[in-house]
Amino acid sequence: MPFQNTPAPHTPAPHTPAPHTPARPMPAQPIASSGGETQHVAVVGGGVVGIACAHYLNLRGYRVTVIDRGRVGGGCSHGNCGYVSPSHALPLAEPGAIFSTLKAMLKSNPPLRIRPGLNVHLWKWLWNFSRRCNETDWIESGHAIHPLLTASMQLYDDLIRDYQLDCEWTKQGLLFVYKNQHAFESYAAVDEMLRRDFNEPARRMSASELLEFEPGLQEDVAGAWYFEHDAHLRPARLVASWRDSLQSRGVTFVENQTLEAIVESAGNAQSLSLSNQQVAADQFVIATGAWTPLLEKMLRFRAPIQPGKGYSITMPRPENCPSTPMILPERKVAVTPWGSELRLGSMMEFIGYDSKISKKRLGLLTRAAADYLKCKLPESFSETWYGWRPMTYDSTPIIGRCPSFSNVYLACGHNMLGLSMAPATGRMIAELVSGDPPSLQAKPYQAERFTA
Repeated sequence: MPFQNTPAPHTPAPHTPAPHTPARPMPAQPIASSGGETQHVAVVGGGVVGIACAHYLNLRGYRVTVIDRGRVGGGCSHGNCGYVSPSHALPLAEPGAIFSTLKAMLKSNPPLRIRPGLNVHLWKWLWNFSRRCNETDWIESGHAIHPLLTASMQLYDDLIRDYQLDCEWTKQGLLFVYKNQHAFESYAAVDEMLRRDFNEPARRMSASELLEFEPGLQEDVAGAWYFEHDAHLRPARLVASWRDSLQSRGVTFVENQTLEAIVESAGNAQSLSLSNQQVAADQFVIATGAWTPLLEKMLRFRAPIQPGKGYSITMPRPENCPSTPMILPERKVAVTPWGSELRLGSMMEFIGYDSKISKKRLGLLTRAAADYLKCKLPESFSETWYGWRPMTYDSTPIIGRCPSFSNVYLACGHNMLGLSMAPATGRMIAELVSGDPPSLQAKPYQAERFTA
């Protein structure tokens, strides 16, 4: 609907199910193995991508087991900012990114941090990333990213309606808020590209329009760009509700089990050796996010994924809190208001699998929020969190068959958009496992693009 210059409601109304219970889609006719029994698929990884794979495999009639090394949904599916954003079509490897990144890293406590050392895989990743910082590759990756985002937006609508997933699904758009006038105006070139090549326009808001629309911001803003068709949700609630739905439909979840070996014969996986049990299956899906490179010996394929560590803090929703989700591009901070809480998220650290939470790094979040928001932040937080994003150097996930196996599929490398891409990824994996033509063109996501 057309944007109107009226203030947004202070507290967004979360998605509530319709008063009637809609008919849920029934699983397809069970798919039989050569022995006559229903085929079994083991999904390794219990984040939102693994759960989405389990959902669409279940709908096609497969018996599904989801295995996680810890708690289902305990990784990046827990502490991210909850955006479902078709507007995020463009990859990080943009023209000029190397210069701007080096300039930013000269500052004290920058949002991006790279640990020096002899990490050959990291430096190879950075080299390949730098080679893609040109307009041709930028647009090429965007055309792979965007279909997953737009398809997932529609699929979320269907999922949340049909399965009544309790996750505060809210279609309220996303603001890109600027304080610097030049930076604000410069975004017009990006907006033009998003309009022209991806049909993802933003509405330009002057400072006065912005403050009328979102009175929770301080007065010294320059303006904003508003992507009114984006949505957001509470990721932890999504995963918990989706898991409950899948369990009610017969999907099995196995937690706190580490994958130790893949038992195979002539390139065909037969079972998984876990910490204290074996799981046999007909097909296997690896949805292990940032941990995927550590499975190199088992998979006989090294996914070019680096763990990009990010942080978030969650707090009780303060008075005068903004009602609209927003990104503060000049500070690289995301702000997500929910009904009872506020979350701030940011940072990208290429420092390996470091599990420390730095108060100095968290200070970037609170200082940025204090500079932009009118509300006073609470002194205590509900949660401080970190997680490792699975970063590929072309910003495009790996979705498809593992090159070394006939019956192992990869669903990993979703960078910062795992939540936004999960449903379309799960649907594609189910299509590939079934041998059906995928809904989206499969070639841009194949692992072979890294081995050619």
